[in-house]
Amino acid sequence: MNLGTPTATGNTAIVYLYENKIYKVFNDSLPAGESMKEAKKQQYARSCGLTVPEIYDVTNIDGKQVIIMEHMKGRPIGDILADNRERTEYYMGMSVDIQMGIHQIKAHSIEPMSEKLHRQIESAPELNHYMKSILLKKLDSMTFEEKLCHGDFHLYNLILSEEKVSIIDWVDSSAGDRRADVYRTYLLYSQVSKELADMYMRLYCEKSGLSNEEVFQWAPIIAAARLSEGVSAEDPKRLLEIVHQI
Repeated sequence: MNLGTPTATGNTAIVYLYENKIYKVFNDSLPAGESMKEAKKQQYARSCGLTVPEIYDVTNIDGKQVIIMEHMKGRPIGDILADNRERTEYYMGMSVDIQMGIHQIKAHSIEPMSEKLHRQIESAPELNHYMKSILLKKLDSMTFEEKLCHGDFHLYNLILSEEKVSIIDWVDSSAGDRRADVYRTYLLYSQVSKELADMYMRLYCEKSGLSNEEVFQWAPIIAAARLSEGVSAEDPKRLLEIVHQI
């Protein structure tokens, strides 16, 4: 089946716009059932009343796992910001309000963050057994109320149209600690711009009442988990420096 030219290429899938629907075609390296797992997470987020693309079908095309979903018209806020640098704080503040709204939802029927992080730390190739045991002990000691967490929240996963902002890419979502989710976003921003990351952290803490210290206690755990993802644009040495702060 010819879906045309990809609109986006990620670490785990290629995205196409075909007949006004989004086709997310998964890489062959992913285990069977990965598409259904992601689709269920996205459907759960939508069921919570969030503006999230509707899932139309989970299928196989030419032997590949595919999710077919609603096309959310608009532009990623990240692209809009790139053309309007003078409005950086405005758009970042908008994104923080959206993320705080997600974090107000008490999560049910979705993967627990603690299980997800445990699995990622165990599979991180750069960590030895000793470091893994320290990190897992730290993870097990954390107590928190489980809230809905996006897991990959940033400006390029927010699609702005004239009347709404849609939240896409729920593959990393879980029920867990909002502080961990905030640090994950900070980590993603700091990969490209410390200034942007610091602005994000300042705004989230100002609006939510959290402190930097509360968020940064999750730093070694979240950095260790990211090591397992094997993202080509990420520097493992940077992540290991954060991990060793434990």
